[in-house]
Amino acid sequence: MSPRETALHGLMACRKDGAWANAALKTYIRRDRLDGRDAALATRLCYGVLQNRNKLDFYLKQLLTGKLKDLHPVARDILHMGLYQLYEMDKIPDSAAVNESVALAKKYCANPRAAALVNGVLRSAVRNRETLEQPVSYADRYSHPEELITLLKQNLPKGKLEPMLIADNAAPQTMVQVNTLRTDGESLLRRLEGEGVSARPHGWMADCLVLSGTGSLEQLPSFREGLYYVQDPAAKLSVLCAGLPRQELRVLDCCSAPGGKSFAAAIAMGGKGQILSCDIHPHKTELIQKGAARLGLNNITARLQDASVRVADWAEAMDAVIADVPCSGLGIIRKKPDIRYKDLEAMKDLPALQLAILENQAGYVKPGGVLLYSTCTVLKRENQDVVAAFLEKRRDFVPEPLPLPPVFPKNEMGMLTLIPGEYDTDGFFICRLRRKL
Repeated sequence: MSPRETALHGLMACRKDGAWANAALKTYIRRDRLDGRDAALATRLCYGVLQNRNKLDFYLKQLLTGKLKDLHPVARDILHMGLYQLYEMDKIPDSAAVNESVALAKKYCANPRAAALVNGVLRSAVRNRETLEQPVSYADRYSHPEELITLLKQNLPKGKLEPMLIADNAAPQTMVQVNTLRTDGESLLRRLEGEGVSARPHGWMADCLVLSGTGSLEQLPSFREGLYYVQDPAAKLSVLCAGLPRQELRVLDCCSAPGGKSFAAAIAMGGKGQILSCDIHPHKTELIQKGAARLGLNNITARLQDASVRVADWAEAMDAVIADVPCSGLGIIRKKPDIRYKDLEAMKDLPALQLAILENQAGYVKPGGVLLYSTCTVLKRENQDVVAAFLEKRRDFVPEPLPLPPVFPKNEMGMLTLIPGEYDTDGFFICRLRRKL
């Protein structure tokens, strides 16, 4: 199967079944047995269309003789992919973009006239490339719904909205963290280059590499040997802000899957102590345990546990608790582009759940211990407001300054919001709280 077909299946799964693009693509790429190059093209096409859907519709409205709403959904998916190749990808010949799209229409559209429609629209797109009206509004230019843009504008400092929208539409980079219990950055860099992978050190996060040309990471010997794991610098920074020393500690990661924060904590602790890595889904706890075994992190134990349900045996038993809670995910749109189209109304109940988890987890922290609260969103109602509500009830916890790399301003508030487009990270919120002795 061609990478364009794989991408089309991914788009159809997102549209029809509400599937997440990253999960659907992994399934289809594996099913279609795409090699590294074809897998990269399928991913670029699927993500690119989702990242630019409003913009592509803006062009389609000018190219169609009929109304956009009357276009069959599959034909619209195919036209989106064709236009994305013509207008956003400079290494694909126009003829290939048009001809492959027509072939897809013949195979996947029941209407026999669909192929002719696709052919006519895309050839018109080639002819009129320089004369089409260009989108002006943020909603059309950056393909974020108006309601989401309004919400982000209310939550971001002045001047940060457009850089975030631009970052959301950038091709996501593969960031990996070095397992320093098995290797070091320089050695891993050489090893990856020997495996045909381009790698460079991250700008400010120590022991972090930015990869390109990876194909399927899972197939690389260096990955199977547990020399690194995939994690954005923002997520690793949140764990580093807990300030875990290399000594025998008992740490709880209450919403752990897929395990990156537990892995970062285990490595920061030098493989010492004990980390309880919890999730509410059985298949995810299995994933955590497999990841820990691959990395040789024997101080991690995966456990099935609802973070909002109290475990009496853990009361005041933890030196540190990491609570990276379920959230709206609006800081990781570049990695999950379909988040932008999700129902914002359904996200309004999240702060109540987040506060309930934070309050429950606070009971596990020893006097003098650390409670680390984090999300991958930029919304104040899920971040600062949750912390404020928690501190109103729990006067025995106080914010503590964050130990940050030199690239950041000095932090005395104990809270930090990372905004996409600023520090080459996902959007993330970090808060460090200390329980009074």
